[in-house]
Amino acid sequence: MKSVGGLLIDLDGTLYHGGRMIPGADLLISSLRKAGIPYLFVTNNSSRTPASVAAHLRGMGIEAEPNEVCTSSLAAARYIAGESPGATVAILGEEGLIEACREAGLALVTEAPEYVVQGIDRSFTYDTLARASRWIREGAKFVLTNPDLMLPSDDGVMPGAGTLGAAIEAASGFSPVVIGKPEAHLITYATSLLGIDPGEAVVIGDNMRTDISAGARAGCRTILVLTGLTTRDNLEDYQRLTGVNPDEICADLAELMLALGV
Repeated sequence: MKSVGGLLIDLDGTLYHGGRMIPGADLLISSLRKAGIPYLFVTNNSSRTPASVAAHLRGMGIEAEPNEVCTSSLAAARYIAGESPGATVAILGEEGLIEACREAGLALVTEAPEYVVQGIDRSFTYDTLARASRWIREGAKFVLTNPDLMLPSDDGVMPGAGTLGAAIEAASGFSPVVIGKPEAHLITYATSLLGIDPGEAVVIGDNMRTDISAGARAGCRTILVLTGLTTRDNLEDYQRLTGVNPDEICADLAELMLALGV
């Protein structure tokens, strides 16, 4: 592979499944560190803080530090702060989103916000829906951390941030600005953290609809790993569905390491 300015690496389905490390993930990351290749872990997960994500990775034996983690919450908070520094925001979300907005210098309010920023919110109620839709109709800008309709859990799949966002969109009549994959905002924010242009970055992930599509939209090179959602059997279907082709396809993480030369 030609020179790489930095890697943007997906997590669930690429380095692990839930709480189980995908074979070779630990060796991949330790090899990248030894080779001095810059990288970030890039995730649509809005509920966890970078410290929590890093702890989850270390718990599986994958080296990780909080400053190596880029979440949709961080990107959403920085998006709002870039548009309107110090803006008032109503948060519909969990710890990761709350911390990200505070650290971005946004003012957290419970009435008359300038922005409604929403991620996964497992305390979401009818009253939450009513208040959020009213604020948006009254002029608040609607920002959605990520559009995932479902998320994995120990009890199977559960409604994700995108499902809640769809309810707010229906009730308010306004569509959100979507930050996470498959949109480009999260990817371009991650490249800015690495100090590189999108064209110098390589997005690595298992999901054609999110990881690879986001990388393509941002102007990055992409590597699909067949370790999760996308398989040899459904690849053509996903290519037709997304209209996107990865720059490279690797069967597993060992093959990925060969492609990266580490």
